[in-house]
Amino acid sequence: MNGISVGGIVLCGGQSQRMGRPKAWLPVAGELMLPRVVRLLGEAVRPVVVVAAPDQEVPPLSADVVVVRDEAKGRGPLQGLAAGLIALRGRAEAAYLSSCDVPFVQPAFVRRLIDLLGDAAICVPRAGGYHHPLAAVYRLEVVNAVAQLLSEDRLRPFFLFEAVPTRMVESAELTDADPTLQTLRNLNTPEEYEKALREIGSG
Repeated sequence: MNGISVGGIVLCGGQSQRMGRPKAWLPVAGELMLPRVVRLLGEAVRPVVVVAAPDQEVPPLSADVVVVRDEAKGRGPLQGLAAGLIALRGRAEAAYLSSCDVPFVQPAFVRRLIDLLGDAAICVPRAGGYHHPLAAVYRLEVVNAVAQLLSEDRLRPFFLFEAVPTRMVESAELTDADPTLQTLRNLNTPEEYEKALREIGSG
């Protein structure tokens, strides 16, 4: 990796409306979803910070995982990113941001994205015609730009990409680390969850 210290931020404060139950607590191959994602991410970065909603119950996590709370409910990933970056002050120079519903996250993908950060403030994958802000690397210094956007109620992550130097990473730069880009595969519905369980079980 490129020599900077990188922590992890896992956001688990979403509403899980399409899933119908809290994603963090979904069983996956003998563990729960959130601890699984934290464990896999911890193979590439540390420390790992989990950002939960103000009143959210979180599954048991290892003692070295820091749990912090969103300042306000329902303001999206920028709010969670801000809380995570603040929690990592003095402990890392950048952070890999993840959602909690990515049971196929590949540590090699995370390490590759960190390598590609270079001098940029953010390194974000662009695949399938979409940017993936919840599978991206952010330097801690972007927290001021995040706070500014939150104060203006400009809550889309793309506004942050416009505000600070951002490296867009195409799929071709990532597929040798994660050939089918499984890291970008998040589970939103019961059908996607059941399919993932079948694949993990057969794998």
